Amino acid sequence: MKKVVIRTDASIEIGSGHVMRCLTIAHQLKKHDIDVCFMMREVPGNLIDYVVTQGFSNITSLESADLYIIDHYGIDEVWEKKLQAYTNKIMVIDDLANRPHNCDLLLDQNVVPQFETRYEGLVPVHCVQLLGPSYLIMRDEFIKSRQNMPDRTGKVKNLLIFMGGTDPTDETLKILSALQETTMNLETIHIVVGNGNVHKEHIQAICAERGFYYHCQIDYMAELMLQVDFCIGAGGSTTWERCYVGLPSSSTIVADNQRIATEYAARLGAVWNIGWHENITVATYIELLNKLSEDTSFLKQMSDKGLQLTASKGQPNPWLYEILEMIK
Repeated sequence: MKKVVIRTDASIEIGSGHVMRCLTIAHQLKKHDIDVCFMMREVPGNLIDYVVTQGFSNITSLESADLYIIDHYGIDEVWEKKLQAYTNKIMVIDDLANRPHNCDLLLDQNVVPQFETRYEGLVPVHCVQLLGPSYLIMRDEFIKSRQNMPDRTGKVKNLLIFMGGTDPTDETLKILSALQETTMNLETIHIVVGNGNVHKEHIQAICAERGFYYHCQIDYMAELMLQVDFCIGAGGSTTWERCYVGLPSSSTIVADNQRIATEYAARLGAVWNIGWHENITVATYIELLNKLSEDTSFLKQMSDKGLQLTASKGQPNPWLYEILEMIK
């Protein structure tokens, strides 16, 4: 049996996105009878226990494997070269293109200016590069949901709020305050948080008091996205999940590594960029909500653009076949 080790981390500071997309890869590989384990640090906000509940063990030291997959902004070619004593192949998942890598396969699913050439000089000549949203890392639930999408009219009656697994800048609480002051008439409001959100109990209490639907560390996000008309979200990989199911959304930039992709996605018309989190106040979210009560014809166009950008080349998750070919 082939063996794959995934080196990644989750924490309060860096969020849960790296681990969650690696779990998608792990589940797909497991379907092909590949033994997958994770290598994560025990830091505040880690998701080690959650990964174990998903059926994958966590190792604490390097082991021999057919492939190492690295999804970590703190790792570059120095550590990757050390891996050569333990593996034949290395895959890197990156978003930044700001450091050299020693790898055989690189995946960057983001749309940014000149995304097709941004890793020139940063990876070996033999490295296979999978670049852009046609290589999105999508869970099965999203692939299925894309085939059963509702007709997006642009009218907003049902709202989803998800500001990332940890929401380190406390955007959810800002939005909950804004919802008290808006005149917007909404039928349902869904609030999603991750286990790493330090305010999750407080948020749950607010939801119970106001009749909002509260969800914590869920595995049915795509289903929720089909039930709502708009999402107030953060930048990062969930931006492309929303686009993938045609859900118009706003993005608050909550980390530096989200800035370029969010700004470019907004320029293309796929998302509503409301700016850097330090400049976003409760009043900003009130203004956003009130605008959603007015002319929303542009939301239909946003939905269509998101679907267009995230169309796969051939089968969904084409990166999977590249991995399987590499370790066969």
